[in-house]
Amino acid sequence: MPVTVLLVDDEPLVRAGLRAVLEAQPDIEVVGEAADGAAVIPLVRQLRPDVVAMDVRMPLLDGIEATRAVLRTVSDPPKILVVTTFENDEYVYEALRAGADGFLLKRARPAEIVHAVRLVAEGESLLFPASVRQLAAEYGDGAGNAAARAAMERAALTEREAEVLRLMARGLSNAEIAARLVVGTETVKSHVSTVLAKLGARDRTQAVIAAYESGFVAPG
Repeated sequence: MPVTVLLVDDEPLVRAGLRAVLEAQPDIEVVGEAADGAAVIPLVRQLRPDVVAMDVRMPLLDGIEATRAVLRTVSDPPKILVVTTFENDEYVYEALRAGADGFLLKRARPAEIVHAVRLVAEGESLLFPASVRQLAAEYGDGAGNAAARAAMERAALTEREAEVLRLMARGLSNAEIAARLVVGTETVKSHVSTVLAKLGARDRTQAVIAAYESGFVAPG
């Protein structure tokens, strides 16, 4: 089955460019478009895309609020990939905090766009870990905020689970973590699932943001 994508951007040329790049791939299908975040929820419910590629800055409802709305109101929500003009953008970090699964630059090369959509759909590794780390260093609370610290303490991760979370923050895939720890991939998947459950994170991106926000992993 192809990865299905909904494109959301107020610039028609951006939507057309993304559609052309993605539909050139046999395993990706663009199932719809919208010009603003306000239209996302009904389209997600109607089309059930695997991934929503959404501009972080839009006039009526921006990508941050649209992300929150989708995750709050849609059962089994899609992966959300926010699209931005600027890499070092506070809006992007806020979108990641709100629950987005990754971000993509509008000037990205076609191969990078395709890679981002596939990676976010699979959920097996963190998209652009160095950039996420840079955003956390720039806009996060480097000392860890009190609520995030308390949540991390309540999670009571084991030593192995903590090690897995640190490797997730470095962008390693499940297979790469397995090789590093000399364990099976299924064992790593089990550890990742447990980490997500203990942190109340829906995916590894949110777990990594929690690690940075709590000070468990230093973004510098």
